[in-house]
Amino acid sequence: MEYKDYYDILGLKKDATQDEIKRAYRKLARKYHPDVSKESDAEQRFKEVGEAYEVLKDPEKREAYDQLGSNWKAGQSGFQPPPDWEQNFDFGGGGYTQGNAHDYSSFFEDLFGGGRTSGRTHYYSGGTGQGGFRSKGENVRAKIMIDLEDSLNGSTRSFTLQMPEINEQGQIVNKQRTLKVKIPKGIKEGQTIRLSKQGNPGIGGAERGDLLLEVGFNPHRLYTVKGKDLYLNVPVAPWEATLGATIQVPTPDGKKVGMKVPPDSQQGRRLRLKGKGLPGKNAGDFYVVLQIVLPPSSSPKVKELNEKMRDEIDFNPRSYLF
Repeated sequence: MEYKDYYDILGLKKDATQDEIKRAYRKLARKYHPDVSKESDAEQRFKEVGEAYEVLKDPEKREAYDQLGSNWKAGQSGFQPPPDWEQNFDFGGGGYTQGNAHDYSSFFEDLFGGGRTSGRTHYYSGGTGQGGFRSKGENVRAKIMIDLEDSLNGSTRSFTLQMPEINEQGQIVNKQRTLKVKIPKGIKEGQTIRLSKQGNPGIGGAERGDLLLEVGFNPHRLYTVKGKDLYLNVPVAPWEATLGATIQVPTPDGKKVGMKVPPDSQQGRRLRLKGKGLPGKNAGDFYVVLQIVLPPSSSPKVKELNEKMRDEIDFNPRSYLF
């Protein structure tokens, strides 16, 4: 059999990353697709590109292929793999990616065991007996920013995104698309909304991939979101923190509640309202974080009272340092 240099077919070096392999495949698959390419050898080149990608995209197949090492010379005929080479690898675990074994070369068949490779790309035979190619489109990821209220109440929002489309030349180009997206109630930052068949176009009439939207939150005027919990910084006067008090606090559901500040509360103390965070089966909590605010010393009365405390109260907040 004749050796196939899969790296050369994809125009790559042997140390190419998996992302580089994927990009090279997609570029060449578009270039040589029989439905759009005007080159005389487009169909054969298209099959070679698919075969090369079938091996190099799979870490185990790629490792096995790379281990052939110095046992070959590019383009030589009569190539044979080392004795018992195939016993070191198992390429089972999935369905064969093509409908007809003759679509892959004898080099591929002999090395990787026809009928035992796996993946989503597959060949098929049309009514005329000529080979065709189908491949589901790649999933596309994007990030959308929502308001906290969208998660608290659930909503439907419109977003304009740069999305892939196939132009008249069969090339994938980005175009603006406006999509209506349903925001589930209680969704957290970092979670993903999946829009089925809204991703990259498929090849050969195959279905599109999916659009995966990662959710982020716009900054809120009052609240900070951490996971499913909500936080609100609330200013308190020194005497409220020292003596204790009941203060009015705005909650995420638009209501006001009275919260008790315990005596001798320190800066940063957290008061919790259970279940008042993001909604859900296990709802988050709502935390009020106390921020002690001092009255301005420009007031003669404030200055007088502070001087009196300084002179009459034996208190050193730094005593633990020594």
